[in-house]
Amino acid sequence: MPHTDITRRSFLAAAAALGVSAVVRPLKHAQAAMMPSPVGQDAGWFAGGRLRYRRDGMAKVTGSKVFAIDMRARDLEGWPDQQSYALTLHVPRADRVYLGLDLSVLEPDLAPDVLVDSDRLAKDGVAMPEADFYGDFFLKPGSVSPMLGQPVALGIWHDYERFRAARKKLQFNNDIFRFGDPADPPTRAPYGAARFVRIGGDDPRGTDRFSPMKDLVVWPDTDEKGVHWPGDDHPAFGEAMRHSAQIQAQMKNPPQGWRVFARDFRSQSVDPCAMEMENGLGWYQAGTGHLHVVGATQSPYAAAHHILEMMSASKMRLSNLDFVTGYTVGYGQKEHQSFPYYVAMAALYGDGRPVRLALDRWQHFQFGLKRHPFDIRTALAVDEDGHFQAMSCDMTGDGGGVMNFSPSVGTVAVTAAQSVYYLPKSDLSVQVLPSIGVTSGSMRGYGTLQSMSTTEMLVDEIATEMGIDAIELRRRNVIQSGMKNTQGAVPSGYLRIGEILDMAQQDPMWTERAARKVAYEAANPGMLYGLGFASVQKDFGTGAEAAVVQLEITRQGRLKMRHVAAEIGAGATTAQMLVTEPYLGRPADEVEFSVQHWPQMPLHTKDEPYTTAQEDENRLAQDPHWVPRFTSPRSASNSAYYFTHATQQAAQLLLRLALWPAALSIWGAGPAGGQMRPEPLRFEDAKWRDGMLVARSMEPLTMQRLAERAHADGNITGVCVHTFNRWAWAEADFDIDGRTFRAPIDALSVKWGDGADAAKKARMTDGGYAFQPRVKAYYPPVQRNNAGTVYYAPCATMVELGVATGSGKVTILSHKTWLECGTQIVPELVSGQMQGGIAMGIGHALYEELPTGPDGPGNGTWNYSRYHLPRASEVGVWTQTGHVLPALSGEDPPKGMAEVGMIPIVGACANAIAHATGHRFYHLPISATRIQEVL
Repeated sequence: MPHTDITRRSFLAAAAALGVSAVVRPLKHAQAAMMPSPVGQDAGWFAGGRLRYRRDGMAKVTGSKVFAIDMRARDLEGWPDQQSYALTLHVPRADRVYLGLDLSVLEPDLAPDVLVDSDRLAKDGVAMPEADFYGDFFLKPGSVSPMLGQPVALGIWHDYERFRAARKKLQFNNDIFRFGDPADPPTRAPYGAARFVRIGGDDPRGTDRFSPMKDLVVWPDTDEKGVHWPGDDHPAFGEAMRHSAQIQAQMKNPPQGWRVFARDFRSQSVDPCAMEMENGLGWYQAGTGHLHVVGATQSPYAAAHHILEMMSASKMRLSNLDFVTGYTVGYGQKEHQSFPYYVAMAALYGDGRPVRLALDRWQHFQFGLKRHPFDIRTALAVDEDGHFQAMSCDMTGDGGGVMNFSPSVGTVAVTAAQSVYYLPKSDLSVQVLPSIGVTSGSMRGYGTLQSMSTTEMLVDEIATEMGIDAIELRRRNVIQSGMKNTQGAVPSGYLRIGEILDMAQQDPMWTERAARKVAYEAANPGMLYGLGFASVQKDFGTGAEAAVVQLEITRQGRLKMRHVAAEIGAGATTAQMLVTEPYLGRPADEVEFSVQHWPQMPLHTKDEPYTTAQEDENRLAQDPHWVPRFTSPRSASNSAYYFTHATQQAAQLLLRLALWPAALSIWGAGPAGGQMRPEPLRFEDAKWRDGMLVARSMEPLTMQRLAERAHADGNITGVCVHTFNRWAWAEADFDIDGRTFRAPIDALSVKWGDGADAAKKARMTDGGYAFQPRVKAYYPPVQRNNAGTVYYAPCATMVELGVATGSGKVTILSHKTWLECGTQIVPELVSGQMQGGIAMGIGHALYEELPTGPDGPGNGTWNYSRYHLPRASEVGVWTQTGHVLPALSGEDPPKGMAEVGMIPIVGACANAIAHATGHRFYHLPISATRIQEVL
């Protein structure tokens, strides 16, 4: 779960407490380029249920300035034309006392116009917000850096040519840093640790004897000496630790008929390799106290909130904060990263000029967040029939120099270790430790790639050792609907990973693998053929997902949408436009995304969905204006399921409360009840055909005609909904115009049409809407926080590859992926995510690796010249196939799949290499060098 998701409400409350006027908004250029809906402007954009191009596609391919990195001061309305340029200086070592800078190499002409260091920030009262989470701005002289790549100062140059020349002199020049005696970095406590113990009952679908969901999660004490697991006599955690000890004892001395397979794995550190490097632009007007910041982030409200916190004790005046976000792609690297605060800080010292701070690729490697490396010991106990009886997994992660999301990445990683299997007993523990490496954060997969890949490697080895077909072993142990995960929670809906396994087992690539190996190796001397398979299921969401959506129809029949969804490259804004089509007969005509101003929803929250006690929530929920969270950032593959649910509920309510009454009014017009009188119409009869509303034998009605009648009759013409999910949807009862109903939303506002009476119009004071207090709310119990997750998207990949016996080089011959993601909103976007994810997974499996010590990227010498990002020729671009299972029904909800498609290819590659070489590798990536050492 995220460390902190700042909502608009808490952000504005913080601003008000500081006496600051603050706003967060999308970059105008990005908004203007992506705002117009293609609906009604391009007849071929959406026809026959098929999408022609992404909503943001034209802006991207024509080079519109939609990313923050594209912007300069002269591009922004109201900004000066001239800007200054900033450069952060990062210390390349963490084994000596840092004494200060020596910038004599820049004298006399290239010295920075402004130099900011820790002393100057302390003097001015500017501090990094939540330093435990983000670290300090700068290292103080006289201390040892806690990490490689820690910034020590920031220089600002007021003209570009001097900046460029200075930058060239400073790059790779470690003599500018003065060091003293050798010394160790500061000793720190682990960033986090947890243990999840489950003892199932006799019935996999029955009551557990013990589980995190039913009982508790073990949270041990930590200090500079390490993790201190509680004893079996601990008043709270004693029972869990006794069960843990019993499982560990069985793993060491298995009962008769059990075999225990235990292996040690290593998953490496990698860079997300987002094409947009860390960057930003800031402008501080000291006279007025106005601070303008343009940044690239997946969590804009958290960034803006923390900029306010950064300035809370400053001697510099802050009266207004304008935080502007651009289109971005970050793979988690731009989720709660510290860089926006460096941009804001740099702006404070620009002498009234805008300041641009942008890392080059060398610095981005040196300072950008990384994927966590883990050492993993996994053990599986298997009976004689090939059924898993128990699992233990102990993961030790390297969080790098700053905590960031390490605690939650660790817990998500270890609870995902079960992969796609039902485990009667499990003991899963994790600890994430500090190091001198570059900070690890919330990279795509959020720890699950590391844990599930190694589980799949172990399962494949067990199959070989026991003489069982590898897919058959998976089928015998696959988790089925109604069974529990390792937290003791029942996954949502019908689990279809079994279908995927059945399809894979019957695929000719699998059934003919022995013959294919013989044929390939005969035709390609010096090459070894291998076929590998892996299957996983990835959770989506954080356990506290909230969204706001507004839909309304104009009198002319145009459908307008406002939505909290932001675009980070996966196509969420395109998809959400289309979600309305099944319910309202068309995509949205006018759209506004990344909306943060919601006067239509006068709600309040402390944004404590994980920590509020049940009795407190019961009390708070009686206030119809209270919600556990206002909205969520763009992360955890949350748009397809959670944001779509909100859009669907708004569309369904608009149909039920606005269009259906208008249709009845039209059909019922005339003598004796009109054409409707002879027919027993029900709301369930409403359907859309060719963009017109039909019901049984009634006259088809266009949206324009329905809208005109709804407005003329003064009926509801707009709805705004708020939703919340804690591994189950919140519901509430409402009474609207005398009609009572329950819906899976927790707040609702409505707008009446032009013909509404004066009383209704007088009620529309909430941004032109009238808030409808819920009669009663039904929130999921807070105990469901221990569920870990219940929503999964399953995926499996089979890969065939060749290994050169001389060089150890791996060649991907082809790969096939099976995915189940419910209803595909835009199949082309699903395909794109699968292809991109698989390429990223191949990089993790075979090529990408960063050292975590002194030779790692923190020393400033890493770039793509040393880092092997896979090329198109190395990922099987033209020989890949994908199969997406059809939805179970028209109402089968879409599932978040942007992460899961990346994961099974990792284990599949490892298993294929084992098939080719006869050797099991436990350290990723399985590079040509490592293979060559064995061959």
